Amino acid sequence: MGKGYAEGPAAEEAERRLEELERGGAEPEQEVRLAVYGSTEDEPERHFLGWRDDVDPDDLFASGEAWGITVVRATV
Repeated sequence: MGKGYAEGPAAEEAERRLEELERGGAEPEQEVRLAVYGSTEDEPERHFLGWRDDVDPDDLFASGEAWGITVVRATV
């Protein structure tokens, strides 16, 4: 009789990952940053405006330089 939770693709992946970690094959951590997207007069389609560290979305909107602004997490 099978164990249910200890069989199948999820269990196989967990076992593979455990073996990889034991061999020292840890994945490098990916940097996550906040990205600002929105529309401008020159480019009405939604596009990348800059990183949140460099661009203030509130100032962009208040000045009328950009609209439809969203801030999303992006992997660098």
